[in-house]
Amino acid sequence: MWPYYPELLAVPVPRYTSFPTAAEFGSEVTPADYEAAIAKVEGDVSLYVHIPFCEKICWYCGCNTGAANRKQRLASYLDALHREIALVGARLPAGARVRRVAFGGGSPNAIAPYDFVRLIDELTLHFRLEDPIFSIELDPRTLTEDWGPVISGIGATHASLGVQTFSSHLQERIGRIQPLCMIERSTRMLRNAGITSLNFDLMYGLPGQEMGDLESSLDLANQMGADRIALFGYAHVPHLIPRQRQIDASALPDADARFSMAQFGHTYLTHAGYQPVGFDHFALPADPLAQAAKSGQLSRNFQGFTEDTAPVLIGLGASSISSFPDLLIQNEKNSGRYRMMLSQDQLPLANGISRSAEDQKRGEIVRELLCHGRARITGQLRNEVSERLAPYLDHDLCTYEGQDLVISADATPYMRSIAAAFDPYRKHSPRRFSSAV
Repeated sequence: MWPYYPELLAVPVPRYTSFPTAAEFGSEVTPADYEAAIAKVEGDVSLYVHIPFCEKICWYCGCNTGAANRKQRLASYLDALHREIALVGARLPAGARVRRVAFGGGSPNAIAPYDFVRLIDELTLHFRLEDPIFSIELDPRTLTEDWGPVISGIGATHASLGVQTFSSHLQERIGRIQPLCMIERSTRMLRNAGITSLNFDLMYGLPGQEMGDLESSLDLANQMGADRIALFGYAHVPHLIPRQRQIDASALPDADARFSMAQFGHTYLTHAGYQPVGFDHFALPADPLAQAAKSGQLSRNFQGFTEDTAPVLIGLGASSISSFPDLLIQNEKNSGRYRMMLSQDQLPLANGISRSAEDQKRGEIVRELLCHGRARITGQLRNEVSERLAPYLDHDLCTYEGQDLVISADATPYMRSIAAAFDPYRKHSPRRFSSAV
């Protein structure tokens, strides 16, 4: 059983898909900085391609996405995306090898299969793809049968379905209606298309959700053979995400119930044979994600916990984020301004942050704590964080073993909070984050 200390979970903390987080991005980074970072790339590179459209917008969703209800808007966005691919590809040194390509959104299947194939052609033309692993996020509500040959044709092996919950009454409360038969059909099609690592996104903390709802969804995900399950806590932040105002906040589970749901999900999935990965992912032992966790190769990027260890991730598309060892940059979020910048052959940089040597050191500590549960803490830094770490040390949620800070086996809910002790930006950032559980 996880120990429950609500006072230690009360402060919202980042998910740390980057360090520094996007909350610290500013306008001081220039296109010249971005070009210089690209020019220094060598070795393995990963690409993330963002499609910021969905056929239907879910009320809970915090992604940068809009309705795919105007063909001309989709077409002009894809034209701009093709142009960005050409511009970035032309600046990437010949020694850079693309080993992974991830498509996310929004929903990549908001565009037509034909347009997706054209996108693959553009990537193949402008980047050096070396037998890459293709992964794709998909919306089962609009995943038509003609996507099967496309997914099979590019050799995709990884896919993620936005399930959230199988409970119909909860689907109505969050604006995402998708009957069980829809998920079953999508799963069957993806397996037939060659997907060997299939993830289901599930959520707890939804309005009106009870433990039986969560257990039912976990049962079905397990029975349907999901190789991975990402179990996220719903973050209700309508002041940041206006569409969430459509959700009845009075029906949201309280902090105690959320904690119980997170603990139940962890216990259920581990007993079902899934290996816990980080603080909210689970994978069957044979899945590459579980293998990476077991071998110490687990990493974390903007897609969450991953087996992708490439030192450079280049984001393509509106709002996408690129990560270099010494630089983080984000593209323009507004699709109209994104298209305008690319029409003038400008890299669509909006903001970012240079990563100092201290940022890189602390970022590595955060990554090690979240991915492996331990990190080496030496010198002045140990003294500097002592006050912020004291409550967690006092409750035996973490301990020092020599020079290593080690998170206790039953302290999973507190991992992000412990990592936040090493984040100096949290002392002054006014931005609100999601609750730790």
